[in-house]
Amino acid sequence: MVTRSRVARISLVEISVHSSVTRLVESYGYAVVFLFVAIESFGIPLPGETVLVTAAALAALGHLSIWWVIAIAATGGIVGDATGYWIGRLGGLALLKRYGRVIHFDEDKLEKVHRFFSRHGSKAVFFGRFIALLRTWAALLAGTAQMPYRIFTLYNVLGGITWATLFGTLGYVFGRSLPLLEHYIGQASLAVVLLIALVVALWLAWRWFDTNRELLAERVSWYWVRFRERHPGVARFIAARFVRGEYLGLHLTIGFLLSLAALWLFAAVTEDVVHHDPLTRFDLTLTRLFRAHATPLGDKIFSIVSALGSPGAMAVVGAGGALLLLARRKWLVLAAWVAGFGGAGLLTVVLKNLIQRPRPAGAAEFLFGTTYSFPSGHALGSLVGYGMLAYIIGSSWVESRRARLRLAIATAVLVIAIGISRLYLGVHYFSDVVAGYAVGVLWLSVCISGLQVAQRRRLSASPP
Repeated sequence: MVTRSRVARISLVEISVHSSVTRLVESYGYAVVFLFVAIESFGIPLPGETVLVTAAALAALGHLSIWWVIAIAATGGIVGDATGYWIGRLGGLALLKRYGRVIHFDEDKLEKVHRFFSRHGSKAVFFGRFIALLRTWAALLAGTAQMPYRIFTLYNVLGGITWATLFGTLGYVFGRSLPLLEHYIGQASLAVVLLIALVVALWLAWRWFDTNRELLAERVSWYWVRFRERHPGVARFIAARFVRGEYLGLHLTIGFLLSLAALWLFAAVTEDVVHHDPLTRFDLTLTRLFRAHATPLGDKIFSIVSALGSPGAMAVVGAGGALLLLARRKWLVLAAWVAGFGGAGLLTVVLKNLIQRPRPAGAAEFLFGTTYSFPSGHALGSLVGYGMLAYIIGSSWVESRRARLRLAIATAVLVIAIGISRLYLGVHYFSDVVAGYAVGVLWLSVCISGLQVAQRRRLSASPP
């Protein structure tokens, strides 16, 4: 059941809308589901998704059939999108050409819409079904852009069925927590819209930068020349920080910036934990959420994933790598390797005993021994250990950039999966894992930067 404290955080407007929708669905049943979803899909912003979720919740209480709710919602969405498509195709283009100047929509922008739907129309129709604003306008825009009807129909049907099944199932499963579920769905839709807006803004910024690149280069060059004339010593120092060939150049600069960012993140999280700021309340909520949906199979799977970041696993990786580097007589790399693994273990012990944060309740089931919770030793150790391994493999045996990128992505996925496993098993809080990653990035950056500086210093000191 939804607690009173949670319901109190939901706005009065949302409660009013939910009550009205519930009364409509209770009174008119499947007809309301079809009409609201269909009308929303062809361009009028009604709460079709809310009606679907509400009807599914009533089905969970035995008032409706969930199969009919999903089928009718999918049909309404498909029919509504098809209607919106033909409205846009038959009348949208003429209206835009006649009245487009009123909303500053000229032929150039219409051509851009055509190009967008020719390249990304299928994705826009399918994924637009899951986003509030696009759910209302995607079909109209697709029709206006003259998107081929057979392609539109295919992705319209797939999107409608997938959307109705997903949100119908959510409403059916979480029927007793319906207001909270609708609140979170609305927040998620808003977050997706904001993300899309950010991506579009970045794309427009890149287009502007690409168009004005030569002008910007001239301006920057002019300012740099003036700065170099006034402050020659400082200019030489700054330039040397970004030169690849200098052993105190680009690598050290990148390492320093990464270390600074990681140190700031760790300090911010630690401050929140020590002073019991809102982050700690989020920790408790997320831990309860994970354990509330845990299953025996999930516990087994995530226990295996977690074991890949355990001190024992890291000791095996560290010892194996050290023996291989010793046999190949790579002394500088061996020193960085030992420093990485040894420093990670030392930092884990020192920081845990400094902060002394207790483990989450019920963590003993998946622990061997008792240690403090903050920061996560698995997150810290796996990031440093597997990060060092990926760096040495990538710099020594992998030549192509694509292969190095794949290696980096695989390493990141493994390390993130280990952190998620600690959250799922309930042995760490979210802030523990984030702090572990922050310290891991800091120490990994120090070790790799130190290795690169030493290697380049040796090269610069050796005779040509």
